[in-house]
Formats: sequence, structure tokens, C-alpha cells
Amino acid sequence: MKLTQRQEEILMYIRSHQEKLGMTPTVREICTHFDLNGPAGVHRILHVLVEKGHLMSTAGKKRSWRIPGLSVGKTIPLVGRIAAGTPILAIENREDELPVNPSMFASEMCFALRIQGDSMIEAHIMDGDLAIIRPQNNAENGQIVAVIVENILHEATLKILRKTKSTLELHSANRAYPPLVFSGRQRQRVRIVGKLAGIIRRNN
Repeated sequence: MKLTQRQEEILMYIRSHQEKLGMTPTVREICTHFDLNGPAGVHRILHVLVEKGHLMSTAGKKRSWRIPGLSVGKTIPLVGRIAAGTPILAIENREDELPVNPSMFASEMCFALRIQGDSMIEAHIMDGDLAIIRPQNNAENGQIVAVIVENILHEATLKILRKTKSTLELHSANRAYPPLVFSGRQRQRVRIVGKLAGIIRRNN
């Protein structure tokens, strides 16, 4: 069945997004791209595209739409909130799978975190970027790490690690944010979950 112009436009945008970023856009991202006020019309078009065989849908995922035949074999899990004490790659933490081969980042076990905010902009890491993290519980001085801090940073976030003889410091790459400094037993509150291996940037 022939597609309408709007259906073709949305299908082309989904295809482009999946090819460039490794995952399909959310309904909200589609609305923003086409300057639409609400998601109802997008949902209708997506369901039509599924019925016509141009899309596949997977229930229970935020980004449930897929262009058939575009995914690659190996994937990188996109991880959401990491609760204290929960294994990083536990199923309950996974939001989606990026169809990107992890060997591109020299690790078969890496995972992705979505960057929120501007705390790392001076390291050219922007809001909305996907940070690819290589799991490890230690890092060298000056490296960018994903960390959780008990009672302060409840979700994994990127910081620059600075070590001295007496302190462990977590710095943002934005002068507007003061560093977090830990000494003595307070250092035990810091949990390093991995080291930055690369960035995937979405092209809007």
C-alpha cells in the first residue's frame, strides 16, 4: 500500500535516526523534529507503518519501533538508573539496546549512559549524548569515569577523577559546578562503575 507524504517523512526520519545513532527515536523526538504539538497523530502513523510492514514493534520498550533489517548482530545496552548494590547490566536497568558493535570501543562488556545536563560541556560532552562506558571499579588520575556517590549521586554520572594523597575528588567539566571532595572514610562513598570509552552524539 502506498504511503502518504507524512508517513514517508516519518519513516525516512526513523530510518535515518536508526542508521546514524544506532537506535530509533522516541515519539517525543519525532514530535520535536516535525514540530508537532502532541503524540496522538504520530502514534497513528506508527501503527499504520507497522500494519504495512515498514516497521516492527516490540512491546514494553520506550523505543519500540524498528526498521526491519537495519539492526546489527551485537549491541550495547543503554542503561537507565543504576540503583546502589544492583549489578550495572541487570535486566531491570536496561532501557534499550543500541545496535552498535561494542568492539568499536575495545570492550565486549561496555554499556551506554544518556548524558543529562551541562556538567561536562568543557570536555565536549553535551546534553543528550550517549556515553559509552567500559566497566571497571578503578581509574587513573584525570580520567573521566561514571560514578555513583552514596547519598549524593544516586544515579551514575560522568565526572573527572582527581586523586591526592589525602583526598578523592570528582570534578565536572564546567566551571559553574564545584568539585565533590572526599577524604578519610568518606572516600568509601564513591563507587566507580566504569571509565569513559567514547561518545555517540545524536544528530538533530
